[in-house]
Order: sequence, then C-alpha cells, then structure tokens
Amino acid sequence: MSDQFDSKSFLKSVSSSPGVYRMYDNEGKVIYVGKAKDLKKRLTSYFRQNLPNIKTKTLVSHIVNIDVTLTHSETDALLLENDYIKQYMPRYNVLLRDDKSYPYILLSDHQHPRLAYHRGPKRHKGTYYGPYPNGGAVRESLHLLQKIFPIRQCDDVYYKSRSRPCLQYQIGRCSAPCVGKISDEEYSAQVKLANLFLKGRDQWVMAELVSKMELSAQSLAYEQAAKFRDQIAALRRVTEQQEVSHASGNMDVIGAYYASGVACFHLLFIRDGKIFGSRSYYPIVPAKTELDEVLSSFMLQFYLNADVQRTIPKEILLSHDFADLATLEVAIQQALEKKVEIKTKVRADRAKFLKLALTNATNAVNTRLSHKNTVEQRFLLLEEAIEISSAITRMECFDISHTMGESTVASCVVFNREGPHKAEYRRYNINGITPGDDYAAMKQAITRRFDHIDKTGKIPDILFIDGGIGQLRIAQEIVDEKFAQLDIAPLLIGVAKGEGRKPGLETLIYGENEHAFTLPSDSGALHLIQHIRDESHRFAITGHRNKRQKTRNTSSLESIEGIGPKRRKALLQYLGGIQEVKGASVSELAKVPGISVEMAQTIHDSLRGS
Repeated sequence: MSDQFDSKSFLKSVSSSPGVYRMYDNEGKVIYVGKAKDLKKRLTSYFRQNLPNIKTKTLVSHIVNIDVTLTHSETDALLLENDYIKQYMPRYNVLLRDDKSYPYILLSDHQHPRLAYHRGPKRHKGTYYGPYPNGGAVRESLHLLQKIFPIRQCDDVYYKSRSRPCLQYQIGRCSAPCVGKISDEEYSAQVKLANLFLKGRDQWVMAELVSKMELSAQSLAYEQAAKFRDQIAALRRVTEQQEVSHASGNMDVIGAYYASGVACFHLLFIRDGKIFGSRSYYPIVPAKTELDEVLSSFMLQFYLNADVQRTIPKEILLSHDFADLATLEVAIQQALEKKVEIKTKVRADRAKFLKLALTNATNAVNTRLSHKNTVEQRFLLLEEAIEISSAITRMECFDISHTMGESTVASCVVFNREGPHKAEYRRYNINGITPGDDYAAMKQAITRRFDHIDKTGKIPDILFIDGGIGQLRIAQEIVDEKFAQLDIAPLLIGVAKGEGRKPGLETLIYGENEHAFTLPSDSGALHLIQHIRDESHRFAITGHRNKRQKTRNTSSLESIEGIGPKRRKALLQYLGGIQEVKGASVSELAKVPGISVEMAQTIHDSLRGS
C-alpha cells in the first residue's frame, strides 16, 4: 500500500454513486483510469491488506492522489472512462493503439468517374465503399475491379493530359474515356455495374452481363459479346473467392486470446455476406492483468474510437464473455445512436466464423511468444560470442542506399530484447556530398544520429555498420568524437559481405581494434546480426526508392520561378507532355495561353540549363 497516500481519510469522503476515478503518481501523471457502479466499494478494494493481484499491488504502491468524477449511470461512467484513457494513455490500463483511419474505395463524381483508394476525411464528391480493414485489402479489390470493369483509376492530372491511350487500355484494364475510345453511355453502364458490385449485388450484375452478352450475340456483334463473356468469367472467379458462406448480413467476428502477457484480437470484417478482410490487434497489456479487463478495455476503445471513421455493424460476435458485456453493449448503442448486438453464443456458420477468428488469434499469440523466446536466446548467444560484459538492451544498424549516387538515403534500425523496434527507425536524406561517396554518406548519417548526444540519450550497446573497413573507420571516428566527454560509448561492429554475398560468410570487424572474426553459419548470434543487417538494408532501399520516385515524379517545370499549377497544366495540355515542352522552341512556348515571350524564354533557358 502507498505510504504517501492517506487512503483511510480519502475513502471516508468517497460517494457510493457510479463514476470514474483517476489515479496519479508522484509526478502528477495519470497512471490508471477506472470506472465503477459503486465508487466507494471499488476504491476500498484497492486498499485491502491482502491484495491477490500483483498488478494491483504495484499500481497502489505508486498512488499519491486520486480524482473522482461522479456520473448519472454506469453507462455514462464507461463512456467517460474511455475518453480519459484516450486522453491520458495511463501505463496501467490496457491500451489499444488504433489511431489509423480506415481506407475506402471512392467512386468519384466526374463525367468519367474514377475508382480510387481513399483514406482520411471524405472531402471528395462521390460514393465511398468500405471501410476495409487495411490498405492491402483496398488495393487488392481495386486490382480485381480493373479485371472486371474497365473503369479508369488514374488521377485527374494524368487523365486530362492524355492525347492517346495509355498502357492500361492496351492490356484491357481501362476503356480509355480520356481519348473517346468508349461512348459516355457505355462508360456509364460500366460504372453502374461496378457500383452494384461494390454494394454486394453480384447476382444482379451477373444477370445484367449475361443479358447484354445474349443481345450482342443476337445482333451479330460477336466481338462485343466476347467482351461480356470475359467479364462474366472474371466476375464469377472473384465472387467464388470472396464468398465465405451462404449466410448474409454485416458483422464483426472477434477471436480473443491472451497468454503470458500477450493479447491478440483477430477480427473478421464481414459485409453483405462477404469477408472484406481480417486484421489482428495487439493491445499493450500491463503485467498480470485479468482477462476480463483485457476484453472490456479492447471492446470499449475499439468501438468508441470515432476518429478512425469505422462503420459499426449491427452484430458483433465475440469469442469470450465478460462481466461488463451488457453495460458495454448499452454504452456502444448510446454513443453510436444505433442498435448493436454483441453475441458470445452462436451456432452454425457464425460458430465457424468465431472458431476461425479464435484459431487465428491463438496462432498469432503463440507465434509472438515463440519469436520473443527465439530473439532472447539469440541475444544471449551474441553476448557470449562477442564476450560483452553487460546485457545488450539496444542495438542499431546503419546502411546506405542509392542508385549510381542518385537519391542517397541512410537508414538506422533499432532492435531491443523483443526484436525490431520499428517506432524508433530513422531515415536520413543525404545531401551535399559527391554522388556515390558512401564514406561521406555514412559520416553524415552517424554525425546526425549522435549530434548533441548525452548520457540521457538513447545510446545503443552495439552499433552495426553494414559495410567494410572503410565505412567502419569513418563511423568509429565520429563516435570517438561525439562520445569523447562521456564515460560510455557504443561498441562498433562492421558487417562485411562474404564471397558472392552469400549469407553465413560475413566477416565481422570490431571498430576499436579492427580485429576481424567470423561466426559459424548456423550460429544464433550470426542470425541475429543478419536479421538487423537485412532489416537496415530493407529500410534503406525502401526509403531510397521512394525518394527516387518522388524526384522523378516531380516535374522539372516546378523549379521554374513564375510557373505555377495553372501554367504547368496549360503547357502540358497544349504541347502534349513534358518531353514536348522540353523540345519546344521559344516561339512555340509563347503560343501557349498565359505564357508571354519573356516567360517562354525563361522556360526555354531553364529546361536547357542555360
């Protein structure tokens, strides 16, 4: 029990009404938020002599103050508790990090509507379908839709600048309305079918296509009939893949599994009898938390988080029951102003869905626990292999990526005792060096990483450098300089690729004495080093490709002073593309509406480097 908190005096004044309580530590931070039907009874239970739960004992030992807010009902208390958890993110509460908005498919409201991926506020005019569980599900759906309905998916700038059909038309995935390859009536018919398909009316779409095929055949338009035949075949394949059962309706199916401090909630999103996709959630669970609290906290935070723009179905299937389930159901209905049923006992197809979700959740937790154990063993083997005196708690690895010196990017990835710590990954855009100079790139990245470092900073126990002796020496010089005034510094190890870049043949080099050594190819320590090295390479090359693509997608017109979006658009549309603009003479440029002779000369000189 806390020595700093006078629980007896506090409890004398506590009401027996429903409400919410916030517990504070000695720094004034909220460390726990809870709700109760009877506040006095609930808070008294925290200050008994024999607390059965280790988590509760630890929590109580840190309490220095408690705030109480009364509510009219237990349901109101539940809603307020959720708001407080979201606001304070207390370390002793179960926390669900689900702050990403959900993606949709947008069918725009243009003369020739486009199908597009959309995430965020619904600012564009058109019809939104979803939400989908993740971006991959949306992209897969768009890919399938392209095979069935030849509707454009390009953005407006690309669409308006076309003077001839693009590759998507050539491979049969767009009907090229931009250049008049399809009539407005035919295009509208395809848009209508896509709209019905996205609403789940597959059979109606199938019947409509069959009817069109038969009419085309009867009028001897065999080429058109063949196109409808191909559409029907593609649609049939897709619907067969998406059907999960003969059941219909909208529901979320949640399988929950909790073991050894790791919890997973696996959700199946079922809409109109089809599975939109699945998604696993891993809430942060304080040690020794009871299953009822994990279940209640997840459901509360997941379904009352309005920021993610989630569509809530009328039916939620949950693999486990818990004490506050009835109260939670009322709270969700009250907050969303719609009827929602949460069921834990179901039969037939719904029971199969629950079993599938629970199996996936169980497998996910077991995989995570296995991974944690494997990573821990590899850390121990690495400590033994390099004979380090203290336990390794943090490792970092740097890598450089570029294409012949273009768009150079350095990556820094971080591992802790549980494996990759992706929240602390960093990329560094390298500028002001000779293209292709990896030594200068490494020097800049390490300098920026440890600039203004002090004892309170995040200092790695080991710093791996993906490269040979040259890059290692550069890194060691910077580390020696930056840590000269401190009594602690990371151990540097270079990871030089082996013959033929084959895994298992790497040479490891200490930064301080440049002593080289190797580890057996089946060593768990080497596998850990390979893992962090490969992760840094993946992270670097992804950043490099994104930067290179962004550079190539940026029009050279954007760097010319006085050329804004309207003039760029006029130049591209009038002359037919950037290559035509680059090849145009001053007189040809001056013919573009809005471009004076002086501006035409400026554009001409800028594009030719004059």
